Amino acid sequence: MKNAKTLIYDGSFNGFLTAIFKAFEEKMIVSDIQKESKGQEGLFSETEVVFTQIDLAKRVWTGIGKKSNLAIKNVYFAFLSESKGIELLLYRYVRKLFAGLNVTEPRHDEDLIFKVGQLAHMVAREKRRTETSLRFQLTQDQVYFAAVDPDFNILPLISKHFRSRYTDKPWIIYDTKRKYGLYYNLDGVELVSLNLHEVYAGRIIKGDRFLQETSSDQEMWDNYFKEVPIISLLNKKLLTTRSTRRNLGYSREKTAV
Repeated sequence: MKNAKTLIYDGSFNGFLTAIFKAFEEKMIVSDIQKESKGQEGLFSETEVVFTQIDLAKRVWTGIGKKSNLAIKNVYFAFLSESKGIELLLYRYVRKLFAGLNVTEPRHDEDLIFKVGQLAHMVAREKRRTETSLRFQLTQDQVYFAAVDPDFNILPLISKHFRSRYTDKPWIIYDTKRKYGLYYNLDGVELVSLNLHEVYAGRIIKGDRFLQETSSDQEMWDNYFKEVPIISLLNKKLLTTRSTRRNLGYSREKTAV
């Protein structure tokens, strides 16, 4: 009889999909799937480290897409919720999907489908809210900057919206909670980190137009932008590959995050 295993992956979506492939391919009994940063504590089952393989991740992604358009959205959006135990929840969801369960018509007794759909809906709602309410602040080096602290990891989802809306202006949208951001340099979008001790989310002028004047409660933040060019603070070590710069997000045709 096989022992149950806890799969440890690198935290990326491609890494998670690779873990699903390994579990299916080797017919594992999976007790949990954890990010490597969390996989060192409280483990009572046998562990196995899964190394990300894009080709295997694509096979899982394509397989989910062939089963259901709704499922492919739900899996990605729910994963970005970063909810506790989301990996095992989604693994079970995908197993049911491949076993023939119709996830587009959840019954009241299908608690698993309801939970995944609910998480995906919450992420989608925050994505839409951010796209409509985000305001940029103009920095010393003429880069438009916005700091956010979303409940969910929505930056990969809002990249396309702002890339198409602001094509002629360089901008940065920075997640202060997760310490990374999107940088649009007029050529493409890159993932970056900032060498800042503090980034204040939400301290921007509210209005329909970009920042022109300051208000008293954000004077310190505005003065900081006047003194330090934001581009000089970019951590270039986190710049992504060319394929990722073209498309930060998932589609049925390609995996790019």
